[in-house]
Amino acid sequence: MIAFDLECSQGHLFEGWFDSLQSFEEQNSDNLVQCPVCDVADVRKVLSPVAVRTSQSHEVTDPAAINYQKLAKEVVEYIKTNSEDVGTQFAAEALKIHYGAAEKRSIRGSATEEEEKTLKEEGVGFLKVPVPVSDPEKSN
Repeated sequence: MIAFDLECSQGHLFEGWFDSLQSFEEQNSDNLVQCPVCDVADVRKVLSPVAVRTSQSHEVTDPAAINYQKLAKEVVEYIKTNSEDVGTQFAAEALKIHYGAAEKRSIRGSATEEEEKTLKEEGVGFLKVPVPVSDPEKSN
């Protein structure tokens, strides 16, 4: 069994237990996964808190042993893999999605302070994540 943190299109967060990722995806595509608060079947997985387990003891390891630099890279990679980069059009595209003028999807990009203020006033949820910009001239 695997537990996923889920969110419905109305913004309610809840947890679901499934046999596998494939099981979740199949049930979700058949609209069998529903929000326990509002019964909406438009549900997606969201990032979950991280627990590190050793393969031998099955106990959570000491948090000091977590490689936070590696974890941060994995989070950034997840965001890049699972979202569309809309660049400086982030605020405009987020508003279109919020009001149903564009397809609902995960996007990433940049916004000015004024655009962020507008998004907040309009009730558009967003998360600011500092993502390092890679310079092709420099090797990391």
